[in-house]
Amino acid sequence: MTMQTSEPIYIYDADSRISWRGRLLELKSYRYLLQNLIIRNIKARYKNSALGILWSLLNPLGLMLVFTVVFSILSGDNAPRQYPVFVLVGIIPWRFFSDSLMSGSVAILNNGSLVKKVYFPRELLPIATLLSELVNFLFGLIVLVVFLYAFGLGLTWNALWLPLILLTQLILSLGLSFLLSAVTIFYRDVLMILDVVLQAWFFLTPVFYSFETLFGVQTTFLGITFNPAQVMRWLNPMASIIDGYRTVLWGTMGSSGAGSMNPVFLLRTFIEAVIILIISYVIFTRSERLFGEKL
Repeated sequence: MTMQTSEPIYIYDADSRISWRGRLLELKSYRYLLQNLIIRNIKARYKNSALGILWSLLNPLGLMLVFTVVFSILSGDNAPRQYPVFVLVGIIPWRFFSDSLMSGSVAILNNGSLVKKVYFPRELLPIATLLSELVNFLFGLIVLVVFLYAFGLGLTWNALWLPLILLTQLILSLGLSFLLSAVTIFYRDVLMILDVVLQAWFFLTPVFYSFETLFGVQTTFLGITFNPAQVMRWLNPMASIIDGYRTVLWGTMGSSGAGSMNPVFLLRTFIEAVIILIISYVIFTRSERLFGEKL
């Protein structure tokens, strides 16, 4: 005797290919899960912490103090004007970037039990880690604005470029988070390598110095004359992004205050970030059907 049931049975085919439009609609339908994941990540980060979210403010201030003391001693009178603000404008975006990559790389790995038990768009996990780090970044911006006014710089109309610069950084960070979170599932060594890469990347990015001060405006190598600072910005999107923040909030080495962003300069960096996002997302979607097996 067989029993009949009227309840529908849903079968998810992991090998099926969903269109890009279908993926976006699916992400939209899971927006409340994304919200809960962000809240969970923020609570977990500061759980059992006496100062809580204040650590997101104290950390860049501590680094600013260290670099100000060390660089002022080493450079003497050659330190840029309002050097604490100069450093802080670089440290806060860099901390956002490095923390996003570190947490994004383990977004899938740390949620293995959830991935293996329940179906939901796996993209939500890297996205949630990035947006939770964004909350810390916004608190850091509040401190930065206080220092801008404390040092007599304040905010100018050039600060209206900030949303576009931030959007470029978000796209770049999300793309790399997709890539790292997928690769980490298959190769756990990525976590150790990433830590070393980020340290090297930090010193190759003008966080506490200026490319023009370090490399000069022009150099000749093998008979070819070029601008080494410009080449470094082409090869390192984060260098361009941090220079963007610094230009619209602090200024440049040759200016007396904040200046306007070069649209072509920002567009080039934006295109680089979009290309990285597309390539990384394709790798993520092609490998996500194996996440449950490897976890």
